[in-house]
Amino acid sequence: MTRPHHYSRTRRSAIAAGAALAVIAGVAGAAPVAGAATPAGPELSLIAASNSVIIDRYEGEPGVYLDLGTYVTADGGPLEFRVTRASYKEPVVAKQIIREGKKTRTKTLPKGLVKDFSGLPGFLQVTVSDAAGAAVVKTTETFCPNNASGRIRPDAPSTSKYPESCSTNPFTLGSVWGVENGWATNTNLGYYSEPVDLPAGEYTAKVSVTKKYRDLFGMPNTSKSIKVTVRDRKWDEGGGVGAAPSGARAAGHGGGHGGGHGGHGAAAGHPGASAHMSSNGRGADAPAPPALPNALTSGKAAAHLGDGPGHTDGSRIAPALKPNAKRPAGRASVPDVPKPDLRALPAWDISITDGEDGDVPGKDYLAFSANVWNAGPAPLVVDGFRSPGKDLMDAYQYFHDAKGKQVGYAPAGTMEWDARQGHEHWHFTDFASYRLLSADKKEAVRSGKEAFCLANTDAIDYTVKNANWHPNNTDLSTACGVQSSVSVREVLDVGSGDTYTQYRPGQSFDITDLPNGTYYIEVLANPERRLHETSLSNNTALRKVVLSGTEGARKVTVPAHDLINAP
Repeated sequence: MTRPHHYSRTRRSAIAAGAALAVIAGVAGAAPVAGAATPAGPELSLIAASNSVIIDRYEGEPGVYLDLGTYVTADGGPLEFRVTRASYKEPVVAKQIIREGKKTRTKTLPKGLVKDFSGLPGFLQVTVSDAAGAAVVKTTETFCPNNASGRIRPDAPSTSKYPESCSTNPFTLGSVWGVENGWATNTNLGYYSEPVDLPAGEYTAKVSVTKKYRDLFGMPNTSKSIKVTVRDRKWDEGGGVGAAPSGARAAGHGGGHGGGHGGHGAAAGHPGASAHMSSNGRGADAPAPPALPNALTSGKAAAHLGDGPGHTDGSRIAPALKPNAKRPAGRASVPDVPKPDLRALPAWDISITDGEDGDVPGKDYLAFSANVWNAGPAPLVVDGFRSPGKDLMDAYQYFHDAKGKQVGYAPAGTMEWDARQGHEHWHFTDFASYRLLSADKKEAVRSGKEAFCLANTDAIDYTVKNANWHPNNTDLSTACGVQSSVSVREVLDVGSGDTYTQYRPGQSFDITDLPNGTYYIEVLANPERRLHETSLSNNTALRKVVLSGTEGARKVTVPAHDLINAP
């Protein structure tokens, strides 16, 4: 079955249209202004790729996104952060990692400055003035160091070692942020920022780094001025700067396998921005796929279109992994080597629906997003092998030693072909299960979701041992094969999770006949224990919900989970 795609809560953003970083290579190394504080770490600058930009406003859209082509550069060393929380009862702690030759030191950012894993809040001040000089927009914006980026000088590292997103999954545990030495990162967050209502016309945008960050990082007190042309466009118009990407409206928001952050699911799409999590080295001259945010998180209605292309955390589409050429031979064995550790996260994106995508109209359903992630220290690697003419594959879990050599395998059930529209790929069975429990923790309703296309949609904790900051299998369009596949490799990498939002038929809980009261959404990883793990003690997570209202008008209240208030 599908999981309506989740929007990996990996935050994606956009590269300014046409703003190739080669344009700004000559200005990146500008020295700080006189009197600026000596930076503790790399020299940071705010630069603009162009003196003018064109932004298209499509009919029916609430406004435009201020993709102004501004970047933050790092020189003399990378800008790097470790952002963690000890538990959901503890606040987020952000530390800057300062590398000076072979030495490394850390600087803890002020308490309360960083509250989540989406980036540095209030980093930019943006003021937009009309042709008469009157300010029509004043706003501050978050800066994600892992946004779309590229080199600013030829002797900089050819690739960036840092991850390609800032996670917006509410249950993220640890992130690594960074701007590589000699690189620049786009400041625009695309659809993760708020649109602004700018009619067609001519404007001037002034962009600067706010004082608290200039003081913190020793940045000069300068601003960039960009001429902005907003023009009206229609959806049926093709080409041009800012034109809607091919299929953007049809594919919908990439939410992953379901509809939440980084999950399997989809929502109505938007045009414009490129995702900052690119599979092509994050170069500005090779934009990533359209930025497709989590509509559910913003409280907007979503049309869940299934498991099609682009349904990920909305960040990147990395190539699939190739399975072994042949079925495993010899005796199955489970050697004493590192194994994956599957862990369930509490549910979120919880809401009441009245049936969609084939559910029975007139009934009340409880929909939600769920994530199972891999804490490592080894990836979960599952290959499926098909018998000719069958819509079923035999699945095997593979084990590798510390050097990556395959040293064993074990049967792991099956993979099944799902031919329904919006699915059309191979699902690994019995990866997770979902139940709605009554107040006494007894089963009240079971979700019909039992088979999954595994994809690395969400960066849950990139600080754990062996976390892969650049995973493959990030999108369902690449991860789970096609009807003619004879074999498939599905992987859940260390540090990453796979979100499914439960909106498709049989997956959300039918609560029509349930009495009001307290319930728990249970997310259970590896329910049949067919997969071999480091530990089975952390496979279950519960999220409390309270049902109220009347039939046809049911309501759900979601209490905070420790410090996480994400209904």
